[in-house]
Amino acid sequence: MRFGGIEAGGSKFVCAIGGSDGRILIRSTIPTTTPEETIAEVAGFFRASSVNEPLAAVGVAAFGPVDLQRNSPTYGHVTSTPKRAWQHCDLVGMIAEAMGVADVAFDTDVNCAALAEYMYGAGRGYDPLVYMTLGTGIGGGAVIHGRILHGLVHPEMGHLRIRRATDDAFPGCCPAHGDCFEGLASGKAIAERWGAPAHELPQSHAAWQLETHYVALGLADIIVTLSPRRIVIGGGLRRRLLWPVLFDDVRQLLNGYVRAKEVTDLISNYIVQPALGDDSGVIGAIALAVRAAAEAGGPSASTFTRTGT
Repeated sequence: MRFGGIEAGGSKFVCAIGGSDGRILIRSTIPTTTPEETIAEVAGFFRASSVNEPLAAVGVAAFGPVDLQRNSPTYGHVTSTPKRAWQHCDLVGMIAEAMGVADVAFDTDVNCAALAEYMYGAGRGYDPLVYMTLGTGIGGGAVIHGRILHGLVHPEMGHLRIRRATDDAFPGCCPAHGDCFEGLASGKAIAERWGAPAHELPQSHAAWQLETHYVALGLADIIVTLSPRRIVIGGGLRRRLLWPVLFDDVRQLLNGYVRAKEVTDLISNYIVQPALGDDSGVIGAIALAVRAAAEAGGPSASTFTRTGT
C-alpha cells in the first residue's frame, strides 16, 4: 500500500508518497503561494504520481495555528496565521476536493514530526516523547501512550514564559507575548536582536551561547511538566546550538530535582537530534495516513474519511 503525505509549510509544501514503513518513494517541493494555486499543484503531483497505484490514505502536516477539534465547524482550517492569504483557509477541505478524496488525516507540522520520530526515528521505544523544532518560530509536539497529545488546542511549547537572561535587553519579538520562548530564541528573534539572520552569524558569535541558554530553559520546563523519556530537537537552528553547553545548562537548571540518570549521566542520549533529519514533517504526514488507514480498516482513497490523530 502507498500513502500520501503533505508537509504544508509557510514557504513550501513538501509532497511525498511512501510506504507503511515511512520510507519516501516519490517526492516534490512546491512553493507556497495562494491556497488555490498551491493546492492545485499539490493535487497535480499526486494525480501524476499515483496513476498505477491509488493511495490508501493521505495525511497533512500543517503550519498553524490550525483547528484540530473534529466536532468544530472549522476543523481542518488554518486560523490566525500571519500569512494573510491563508487566514481561515479550509486546508483539509480544499485538499480533499482537489485530490478527489473524501478527506484527509490532519495535524500540525510539529505534531507530525513528533509522530514520525516516534514511529520511525529517534523516538522509537521512547514514550512519552517530545519533539521540538527550532527555526523561524519554535514549536513542540508530544506523543504519549502512542498518541499525539491534543487538548484544549494543540500544544504551544514555543510560547513558554521562560526567564529572560539578566544581560539581554532585547524585548522579544512575539506579537502576543513579547519575551516568551519563541520571542527570545526563534530565528526571527535572533535576526532582530543581532541585526543579521542566523546563517550570517559565525559559530563564535555570542548569539549561540545565549540561544543555547534559552533552549535549555525551555527544555527544563518541558522535562518537569511532561516528563518525556526522550526529547528530539529539530529545525535549522539545532545545528548551531552548543550541545555540550546545552547539556550542562539543562542539568544545572534541574539542579538534581529530577533524579534520573537520563538527565544526569546519559543526557547526551536523552536530548538528541532527529534520526529523520529535515524529513520528519513530511514523513509524519505519511505516518498520519498510515495510522488513519489502519484505524479505518485499510480503506481505499475513494472511501477515506476525515480523521485526526
